[in-house]
Amino acid sequence: MDAEIRGYCDLIRERIYGDYTGMFREAGGFLEHPFITPGSASYNDVLWDWDSWLSNVALRQILLEHGTDDAREDAVAYERGCILNFLRFGAGDGWIPICIGRDEGGLVSERPANIYKENMHKPCLAQHAAFLVRLADGDAEWLRERFLSLQCFLNNYRNHHRTPFGLYYWQTDLAIGVDNDPCIFYRPPGSCGSIYLNCLMYRELQAMAYLCDRLNLDAVARHYRDDAADLRAAVLAHCWDERDGFFYNVDLNLLPVKHEPGLHAGFPRHYDCLIMRIGVWSGFLALWAGIAEPDMAERVVLEHYRNPDTFNAAYGVRTLSRLEKMYNLRGSGNPSSWQGPVWGISNYMTFRGLVNYGFEDEARELAEKTIRLFGRDFQRFGALHEYYQPDNGEPILNRGFQNWNYLVLNMIAWYEGRETVVEHQGEEA
Repeated sequence: MDAEIRGYCDLIRERIYGDYTGMFREAGGFLEHPFITPGSASYNDVLWDWDSWLSNVALRQILLEHGTDDAREDAVAYERGCILNFLRFGAGDGWIPICIGRDEGGLVSERPANIYKENMHKPCLAQHAAFLVRLADGDAEWLRERFLSLQCFLNNYRNHHRTPFGLYYWQTDLAIGVDNDPCIFYRPPGSCGSIYLNCLMYRELQAMAYLCDRLNLDAVARHYRDDAADLRAAVLAHCWDERDGFFYNVDLNLLPVKHEPGLHAGFPRHYDCLIMRIGVWSGFLALWAGIAEPDMAERVVLEHYRNPDTFNAAYGVRTLSRLEKMYNLRGSGNPSSWQGPVWGISNYMTFRGLVNYGFEDEARELAEKTIRLFGRDFQRFGALHEYYQPDNGEPILNRGFQNWNYLVLNMIAWYEGRETVVEHQGEEA
C-alpha cells in the first residue's frame, strides 16, 4: 500500500473511532426511542431517513473494528430506535415522515394535507430493518408489532407513487435526497421517473421479502419478490439507454393518449416515457442495486465511470457530468448541491456497485480517491465536510459532517482485504 494512503487510513480510523458516539441521541419529545443522527451542528438532534440507515452501516464497521461486545450491544437500542421511531407514525394510509425533530416547531416533517401528492420517507426503511435483522442472526421479532405499518408504507408507494408501466416517481422536488438533481428540481409534480428512487425501491422490495421470510410470512414474501422482478424489468425497459450505455431518469410529463377521433388519432404516442439524457451520478446506482445486466454494467463503467470529461474526477465521482450545462460547484445548504460536487455517499454507492460487478481495479481507484479526500480533510481541518470540489478536494461547506462519510471505513476495510460490513444485499435477479 502507498505510504500516503496508509497514513491517511490510520488518521481516518483514529478520528472516527474518537468521535462516532456523537451520532447517538437519547429518546425524548416526538422521538420515543433513542436514535442515530447525522452528527453535525447543521443536522443536530433530528432523525433523517436515508441518513440514519447509511450512518448505521458505517457504525457497524466502526463497532466491528473498534467496539467491545458491550458497545455493540448498547448500540442496538439506537439502531432499532431509528426504525421504530419512524414506524410509530405509520398507519393504514402508509405515510411516514422524511425526518422527525424532537420538539414541536423544530425541524419536523408535518403530515401534509394530501399525503398522496407529497414525498415521504425514502424507500430504505425495510432495507435498514433487514440490515439490523441480519446482524441479529435473523431475529425480526422486535419488528413484528410494527410490521403492518411497514407493509402499508410500501403499499402507499406502490399504489400512489407508481406509473401504470411500473416505474416509481417523485411527487415533488422536495427532500428527494439528491436535492437539486436537474431532472427533478423545479420540474412539474410527478414528472420524473427517478433512477435513484427506482433503484432504492428495488432493494426495498427485496428487503421486505427477506423480512417476511424471517417472520414466517412466506406467502406475503412472494408478492414482494414478484414486485421486485416487475420493477427490475421496468427499469431495464425504460431507464436503460442503449445509445449511450447508461441508466437515466425518464420524463413522465407527457399528455395522455386519447383513443378517439381527432388530432393525432391516426398514430398516437406508443411509448410510455422519454429518456432524459442528463448525466446524473445516480445512473451508477443500477450497479449498486444489482439491476444492470453484466454487459450493461461494463458499458456504464467503461464509457462513463472511467471518463474524466464527465464523472471521473481526481477525488471521486462528480454528482453531475461536467459536460452538462447545469454543472455548478457553488455551495448551497437549502437545497444541498448535487450539481457536480463530490459527496462521500455517491463515492461509496458507486464503489459498492463496482465491487458487485467485479470491477476491482476501478473500485480500488475510487477507494483511494475517497481515502485521500477524507484523509486530507481530517489532516487540515480536523473534521469532514458535507461535499467537496471534485478536482482539488477542497471542502465546500458544513464542517463536522459525520453521517455516511464514515462509510470510508467500510471502503478501507475492503481495500485492505479485511472483513467488511455492507448494507442489506438484494437477491439474485
